Order: sequence, then C-alpha cells, then structure tokens
Amino acid sequence: MVFSIRSLGLQGIAGYEVTAECDLSGGLPAFTIVGLPDTAVNEAKERVRSAIKNCGFTYPVSRITINLAPAHVKKVGTLYDLPMLVGILRASGQLRTREENCAFVGELSLSGELRPAFGILPMALCAKRSGIKALYVPEDNAPEATLAEGPEVYPVRDVEQLVRHLTGVERIPPAKPWVPSLESAALPDFNQVKGQDSVKRALEIAAAGGHNLLMAGPPGSGKSMLAQRLPGILPEMTRQEALEATEVHSVLGLTSRERPLIGQRPFRSPHHTISAAGMAGGGSPPRPGEISLAHHGILFLDELPEFRKEVLEVLRQPMEDGQVRLSRATGSVEYPSQFMLVCAMNPCRCGWYGHPSGRCKCTERDVKSYLSKLSGPLLDRIDLFVEVDALDYEELAVPAETEASADVKKRVDAAREIQNRRGGCNAKMGPDLLDQACALDETCQKIMRGAYDRLGLTARSYDRIRRLARTIADLEGSEGIRPSHLSEALQYRPPAYLRR
Repeated sequence: MVFSIRSLGLQGIAGYEVTAECDLSGGLPAFTIVGLPDTAVNEAKERVRSAIKNCGFTYPVSRITINLAPAHVKKVGTLYDLPMLVGILRASGQLRTREENCAFVGELSLSGELRPAFGILPMALCAKRSGIKALYVPEDNAPEATLAEGPEVYPVRDVEQLVRHLTGVERIPPAKPWVPSLESAALPDFNQVKGQDSVKRALEIAAAGGHNLLMAGPPGSGKSMLAQRLPGILPEMTRQEALEATEVHSVLGLTSRERPLIGQRPFRSPHHTISAAGMAGGGSPPRPGEISLAHHGILFLDELPEFRKEVLEVLRQPMEDGQVRLSRATGSVEYPSQFMLVCAMNPCRCGWYGHPSGRCKCTERDVKSYLSKLSGPLLDRIDLFVEVDALDYEELAVPAETEASADVKKRVDAAREIQNRRGGCNAKMGPDLLDQACALDETCQKIMRGAYDRLGLTARSYDRIRRLARTIADLEGSEGIRPSHLSEALQYRPPAYLRR
C-alpha cells in the first residue's frame, strides 16, 4: 500500500507543494528515492534509517521506494527527511494517525532531532495558498512559519515528540504568531555628520522618491559615512514589503529564531571583488544575489570603478524591471530586485582629480582608464550625481548643530505619503502616471529644452529628471513642478569628467 505524505519545496524563492509517496514491497532490502533528488536528498536514506532506529522504531527489512512528486522538478536540500520518515512509519504500520491535510518539513539528525531548514517562510506561504491546515516544522523555524498567517504551525523538537502528537498521546501546542519587539536597532544618525549640507539634501531627495544616487569626491570626505545613514531616513517597510524581503533572506538562511522577519530596510554593501553571479544570483541550484538581498532596501557600491565591468553591467536590467531572471539548463527562476542603488567613487585612482590643491598626479589617460568601467547606459539609470567636497579644518574642529535623521525622515514620510496616494514612489512611476504627474508648463519646457542639448540628455534621462523634479515638488508640498524644482533636478546631472 502506498502512503502519501504532503511536504513543500523551493524553486527560486517560491514555495511549491511536494508529495512524498512511500511504498514498501517484497524483494531484496533497498532504499530508493526517485523524483530528481540531489545529493543531499539521496543522503537522507542514512539520516532516516538512523533516526528510525535511534527513536525506538523498527526499520523495515523490505524494498522501500519513495517518489517525490512532481517528479520533473529537481528536489534540493534536506527538507524531505521528515516526510520520508513519517511515510515509512505509516507504511510499516508503526504509526497510525487520522491527521489529514497537513504537511511536514525538516532535516533529521541521526538521533531523531529536527534541525532548522532554509526557506520556511515561502513554503509556509505556499501551504497557505494550497489550503494546508497544519504545518509541522523544526522548533527553531516555527516563529518564521507563523508569519504566513495561514496553517496552524506545530514546532517539532524530535521524532518521538511528533509521534506522540500524531497518535494523540501528547499534543504539541501550536506556535503563537511571532510578534516583533518594540525595540529596534539604532541606526546611524545624520547629526553625526559635519558639513556636507548639499549632499544631505541630495540624500533626502533620493530617499523621498526612491531614486538612485552617485556620490563622487576625494578620499575621507564622508561618502561611505553618509550612505550608511540613508536607511535612517527611509520610510518604514510595509508588512508586505517586509515579507517579500524576508523570503529572499530566508532562502539563504539569513533569518533566525529570534529575528525571523526583516523589519528594517536591507542595506547591502558587497565588496568590489564580487562576481557577476554573486551580484545577480546564480549557482546550481540558482541562489539569490546581492541585488535581491537588497530588495526594498539599498544596494551600496563603494569604490564603484573598482568593480569589474561585467558585474556593473548585470545591474542594468534589474534596475529597470525590478526583477532578475536566471535561465539555466534545469529551468528559469525569477528573483525580485527593487532596490535603491547608492554608489560612491573617487574621481580618479588617487582620488584627487580636480582638487584645487593640485595633489592629483594622474594623467588624462589614467583618469579615462579608471572611469572606463562606468558605461553610459549604467550612468543613465542614476538620477542624482552629487560632488562630496573635502572638509576644511574649521568645519571639522568647530562643533556645529546639524539636523537629526528623525527630522529629515518626517519630510521624507510626508513626500512618500503624497506619492502613495498618487500610485507609488516616483522612481517607479509608470508612463501614464508620469505624463500626468510630471507635466511641465511652458517655462519649464524652455528650461528643459535648453538642457536637453547642452547636457546631452537621452529619453531615459529626460524622464528621470522629470521624476526627480516631481520628488522635489513633493518635498515642498507643491501640486505642480515649478521652474525652481526643475532647475534643482538638472543640477544633479553627471559632472563633466563623467560625460566625456
């Protein structure tokens, strides 16, 4: 007789339902797993065998065949240990239960304890969509599974506890929904940064509209310090945004029992030695990259020209589409990638090109070679370019009152509220809404017409300037785009050495 046990799997960051069909038959003793298992799934034979024996059950001396359906999808990881064990115990008559419409997920130790698994949240969301009423997961994964607000989640410590529950001897109390603590990690504050008022203004505009930003300046001028304070002025994540960001982190095992939900906007800062696969995602099986880990947050690229050219070029399509699609021989997966790109760079390899002190010793050829990795299409997707000047001694030595992040965030939140009523943040505005919300009057048209040829604008940069001007108007609470808003937006175009 075949016993079918429901389970769940992962394809990309999406969960899907898996059925573990267990059959015990006559013949020479064997344990066969079919349904495109990978090495980790095949190794479950030894974990399941040892767990059954060490928990006081009898390992059946027969031919065991387990099919993981759907058989055409490759099964990856250690998620299926628990459903295989339950199937064998039921097929051998050692476990009798009336539990129906339930699913099992978890990795087994040799002693029968359950170890935490990756990707529990997307699987729990899939269980909710599939109508599963009870979900049995390792104890450490239970808080994350409750975030789906779907099936009853039962935290399982070991096999013996699970069997007592399924036979009605001792019920496992369902996990309570995880509630975040009121305490949140303190973020770096703008009031710790001296000077750089023009850069802070650019960061405020970028945060208000979700715009991409590039800061250029000599070493030690505060570019990285300013970027690290940008999350403190971004709007709080909505529940849906937090769940979407958590799904990506969960698949890579970056959540924990104590912090199962990503409550603050991600801030990812990969090193410039990262590969294209590390940035966009890849591997076998494909895994999300840094641009997906920055979903609904910030991707900060420090020392931008030091990144390899192919790494920078993989950013272009995700920046436009908000997702990255990876195609492999085994199939295609899609990962979300709606992020703010924030970059910092020196104007040349030594960092002092154009400085009045004359400290730069780079030749024009050296500067051109250093900046050659920054393609025109990539720069065209960046909305704000701002120069970060080196601070004078007086600016550093004299204490000065600077605005706190909380005050800036109030203005950013107010601007985002205007945009949400309109249909979403300005950086992601669709063509129809763009023409309606970013209409230019006659005076603004004259300003834009003059800038179009003078600055060598493209159709993409024309739209981005209008979006940027709309954000500046939203910060002021203006219904329309005025010439002052458009003029300020035009000031954030690339400097001359980047337009060559």
